Parts: sequence; C-alpha cells; structure tokens
Amino acid sequence: MPDAVVIGGGPAGLSAALTLRARGKTVTVVSAGETGSHLYKAERVENYPGLPGVSGKDLLSAMTNHALAQGAELLHGRATSAMPMGKGFGVAVGSDYLDAGCLILTVGVSMGKPYPGETEFLGRGVSYCATCDGMMYRSKHVAVIGLCNAAAEEAAFLRSIGCQVEYFDKARAKQYEIRGSQTVTELIADGVSYPVQGVFLLRDGVAPDALLPGLALEGGAIRVDGNMAASIPGVFAAGDCTGTPYQVAKAVGEGNIAALSAVKYLDTKEN
Repeated sequence: MPDAVVIGGGPAGLSAALTLRARGKTVTVVSAGETGSHLYKAERVENYPGLPGVSGKDLLSAMTNHALAQGAELLHGRATSAMPMGKGFGVAVGSDYLDAGCLILTVGVSMGKPYPGETEFLGRGVSYCATCDGMMYRSKHVAVIGLCNAAAEEAAFLRSIGCQVEYFDKARAKQYEIRGSQTVTELIADGVSYPVQGVFLLRDGVAPDALLPGLALEGGAIRVDGNMAASIPGVFAAGDCTGTPYQVAKAVGEGNIAALSAVKYLDTKEN
C-alpha cells in the first residue's frame, strides 16, 4: 500500500510524485499514457523556465523518467473510481485495485457535462471500464462509446467474452442519451435508437466528481484551498483540474504544494 496514489501522469502529478519521494513517502502514479496528454501533443513549449523550445513530448518524457529514477511507481491504466476506505482510500484501475493513505488528483481538464442518463444509470448499466465490468454482460447487447485510444481494444475484449457490441467512435455519432427504467435499455445516438443492456463510456479519464463521488467542484474545476486540499479530507488536487491558467509551470507548482500538504496529512495521521 503506497502512502499516496497520484491519479494523472502529467506535470502536476509527476511534480507531486517527486516531492513525495523527496520527503520519504511511497507513491504510485496512475497514468492512462503519455499520448492522451495535451502536453504530449505540443510541438514546442516556449514558456517553461530554462527549457525554451522543448517539445511537449520530450518535456513529459523527462519528467516521467525523473520521477521513476527517484523511486515513484508508475501504473499504466485508467482510474475508474476512488472512494474512502477506513483510514485510507481505494482506487480501481481497470481490473487492478490500489489502497493508499491519501489521494492527489491531477486528472487534467474536466471531461465536461455527462451525457443525459450517464450519471443516473452509473452502476446500473453504465460503466467506464470493460475489463472491470464486462463479465456481467456476457451474451448481452452492449454499446461502446469509444473516446480514447484503448477503446477499440476494450471493445474487442467484450466481443471475446460473448458480448454483442455496437461500437461508436467520434466519426459515427456526436450526441448520446442513455435511457432505461431500473437499468439501461436503450442508447440514443444522433437521434437513432439502439436497444442495449449496457453502455461502456471509454474516455481517457473520468470527470472528477464521477471518479470520486462527493468531491466539490466550482465551475467544473475541483475546488481546493491554498494548500491544494479538496473538500474530502485526505484528497488533494493540482494542475489543470483545479482551473485556469492551463500552464505547465502552474501545474508543477501546484503539484509540489499538493504533495507537501499530503505529507503533512500523512504524518499527522500517523501520530
């Protein structure tokens, strides 16, 4: 069980991981992969001090290697849920499960408003992870809304266990509505009805308040205080998920503050 789990492998999360390691804490960084990062896609970064003209890919790679060299652990996957568990937290990452003493959320920009019916049917036909929940839908008709690089692979997994999969990518449909009664019975995609018993929404990340129910937001961003503490004790946040400006320097600084606050929280809890 690491002292901290950092959800998000961008500049804020990696900065937090480095600070945690410098203070002698164990940390696991959960990352869906560099290619999904907005920074990774930047051809040139001109406003990060000391590294003019560096590509986003090279900057992110250097930060990742630095954190790993200092002893941070990296877990590739998408965190789909987190919750308080006794004196710590539990985090589901695909089919894996992590326990941690505290959480630092560096999940990037919020995914925006959920689709109609998404929140209502979460856990009753709506899932964010095929490998986690797929076995419950064997031989059933399901829809996969593929909004991340791993979506096609997860859809293939569902087919391999006997699901009848209706696959949607960004080119096939833009607007969705999930309907049902006690459970999901229908997906409306661009006005066309598809009878399904489950809907897998596969994004690069999950909106913060869907990832961790009860988390307070403000204007779509995670609400934090000056110590980067969120509304749930033991949870901290940093980077783009806390609001503008969306800058690497701001993310790195907030990651450092969040980690220092997490260290204080962990030390107080132990005493």
